[in-house]
Amino acid sequence: MPAPERLETSRLILRKPLAADASAVFARYAGDPEVTRFMSWPRHRSVEDTAMFLQFSDAEWQRWPVGPYVIEARDSGRLMGSTGLVFETPQRAATGYVLARDAWGQGYATEALRAVVEVAAKAGVRRLCALTHLEHSASWRVLEKCEFVREGILRKHTEFPNLLPGELSDVLCYARIL
Repeated sequence: MPAPERLETSRLILRKPLAADASAVFARYAGDPEVTRFMSWPRHRSVEDTAMFLQFSDAEWQRWPVGPYVIEARDSGRLMGSTGLVFETPQRAATGYVLARDAWGQGYATEALRAVVEVAAKAGVRRLCALTHLEHSASWRVLEKCEFVREGILRKHTEFPNLLPGELSDVLCYARIL
């Protein structure tokens, strides 16, 4: 069953990204070296890079019941970041989140992740996982607040191209059974 393309929490709106979001996504977070430091995808160098991400996002929404969401502030409509699901199978998916610097430390990631967990459960996901760099303590604290369990360290697993290009880093593996 397809998930809603728009969700509302007390402070946020999560919605399916649109091609028209490219400039804002690039400016707010995807092109920011500090924001993308611990991301497993390369920092966007241009709005065209962001447009390619938005095409990928649209394809995910066509293939699966849910895909990436952009996160907006409910009160201002300001774009704050993104989150969502990437499916491995109909019952297994991964999640993550990225927020603009001015949105850090205010509980937005936790609020958005809780909404994504609910969507995942309604979409039939049974195992939801997330990977994070060992040094990204803010990220793993969000996961733990949202009842994800640290399952262990995956050694030499993921490249963080904005941190150590070309090298595989250890990651913490978290999961939540829904």
